[in-house]
Amino acid sequence: MTGTFIGMPALRAFPATPAVPATPAVPSFPAFPDAAREAVRDEVLRANLRHATHTIRDKRVRAVAELADWDRLRAAGKAIKDHTLRHLDHYLIRLEESVTAAGGTVHWAADAAEANRIVTGLVRATGEREVVKVKSMATQEIGLNEALEAAGIAAYETDLAELIVQLGRDRPSHILVPAIHRNRAEIREVFAREMGRWGRPAPDGLGDDPRELAEAARRHLREKFLRAKVAVSGANFMVAETGTLVVLESEGNGRMCLTLPETLISVVGIEKVLPTFRDLEVFLQTLPRSSTAERMNPYTTMWTGTTDGDGPSAFHLVLLDNGRTDALADETGRQALRCIRCSACLNVCPVYERAGGHAYGSVYPGPIGAVLSPQLRGTGSAIDASLPYASTLCGACYEVCPVAIDIPEILVHLRERVVQGGPVTREGIRVRIRPAHGHTAERAAMRAARLLLDRPGALRAGERLLARARRIRPRRLPGAGRAWTDSRELPRPPAEPFRDWWARERGARDRKGHNRNGDDRGSRA
Repeated sequence: MTGTFIGMPALRAFPATPAVPATPAVPSFPAFPDAAREAVRDEVLRANLRHATHTIRDKRVRAVAELADWDRLRAAGKAIKDHTLRHLDHYLIRLEESVTAAGGTVHWAADAAEANRIVTGLVRATGEREVVKVKSMATQEIGLNEALEAAGIAAYETDLAELIVQLGRDRPSHILVPAIHRNRAEIREVFAREMGRWGRPAPDGLGDDPRELAEAARRHLREKFLRAKVAVSGANFMVAETGTLVVLESEGNGRMCLTLPETLISVVGIEKVLPTFRDLEVFLQTLPRSSTAERMNPYTTMWTGTTDGDGPSAFHLVLLDNGRTDALADETGRQALRCIRCSACLNVCPVYERAGGHAYGSVYPGPIGAVLSPQLRGTGSAIDASLPYASTLCGACYEVCPVAIDIPEILVHLRERVVQGGPVTREGIRVRIRPAHGHTAERAAMRAARLLLDRPGALRAGERLLARARRIRPRRLPGAGRAWTDSRELPRPPAEPFRDWWARERGARDRKGHNRNGDDRGSRA
């Protein structure tokens, strides 16, 4: 075992320490409302997103409907993930033993900086100055490409969508389709302008037909596959029982990266472990249908350690924490660690469809990003404090999640944390964070509501006063309430409070011969 690791302290109770401010994690990104306001003005972006998300989710509905036991598979996936998270320390140790026994080497990284140091050191040890990469959200999360570039090592993305993003000096905007915000004409322009700077140039007269674009990418990448000595990957799943890693992909680029190079380095979040090989049976059915709306992925690659004469001769597994054990300590928020990165929640989210992925300021956009990023990074920055509010709480994300993550529940939980502050786990230590800035009026309103609700007499008087003043109802609220009434009409108060209505109606029933328990003494009419 190399490096250090936080371990599983989040499973134990920690003494509370004095309040500390939440550590800013991503100060360079604006708050979600500001970023989204710019995004919704981009008509091309909205059209691209609308077309892509509607197409994917419609296909998913048909693919899921083919399975009569979908609900049971969903429940099984949830149960497997919950069991694994409860015993994560045990299964991670077992995974390390299995990988080591199969000829691999396991490294433990507490955070992004340590993971980048480990990977950079491993690449340098080979003497190579370039690597090919399988699509990996974990390496995007830690900024590995930038760390390798700073060390003089070129990292080439081989997934078609990731290649588009890299060539365009862009950022991913979707979990499954990182270049979903680009249309064919934009992609053709990027290929024609940038491919020559990275390797084989695009052919002259390149059009925007998908087959032409895919062929240009294939020819560009083929020379990189054939000369690369080092590859970097992530993994969809890790099997503790056997030490097997699994990658599901649709293009075959992953298979090339995982078999041709001499050295393979896999960076994987600790939550991706599964107890047994048999557990894969559930997820190999639910993940393809939820992500690409297919019965199974075109390429499912599995590797276990090293084998003489077959595949890479050196295999390194970097197990990444980077805030995951802190999330594990949160009884409500930890369910986000069940996520299998299918992106189904993005494709049904009305907020994501209009704002796009860049507005979330994270490699994890959409509903899952709104609950995962604030837990991994804290709520100290403007973007992370605003992400729990990037939702209508419509519940569509929960309905489509193949592992039944109750995203609306976590969003409300995180909103409370942003407004009220309170105890959280940071780097394995229990601390108390202060409320985020900008929520003073909300906190005051909640305190006033609590005081009122704790005093039935005052609440009754307030309800009666509101009913009598219903004719002077304002169209818009002043101050902090103005933002709420900018997009919705203020409800009209009822003519009388429910308490008064109930007392009057109950009294009328009593006089007609009904007792207060609701039993009839007379006619049921």
